[in-house]
Amino acid sequence: MIQRQDHLKKMEIKKQHKLDAGVVTELYPDVEGIVIHMIYFHNAENPVLMQRTVNVFPSSYAFFKMECMIKGCEGGGFDLTSLIAKNIKQRKKSFKGELVCKGKNAGKPSDHARISYEINIKYGKKKCCK
Repeated sequence: MIQRQDHLKKMEIKKQHKLDAGVVTELYPDVEGIVIHMIYFHNAENPVLMQRTVNVFPSSYAFFKMECMIKGCEGGGFDLTSLIAKNIKQRKKSFKGELVCKGKNAGKPSDHARISYEINIKYGKKKCCK
């Protein structure tokens, strides 16, 4: 029962964070879409944990924090918000990189997970004056 309550509390907090982030069209009116390709890695014999593609539409929340997929990770994840904001400001169409999870697993900080990402941004045509 306690686990269920914790899960519901975490889901409610995540929902509030999404609402607080706002909608893509409000923050980035020129953006028509964002595609985030990620490969999750962990410390194991087969290091690729999973591949994931996230499509962000103008009506989507501008919430770009991805969860760490390692069970037991506390306070971790991969926050792409500042990277996306910076690259939209520079009007870049594509960029890539890596992030390491800063969370704690079993109470100890570790390099238990990382992602490799490629982000593609599609902009609308600039409107010209009359």
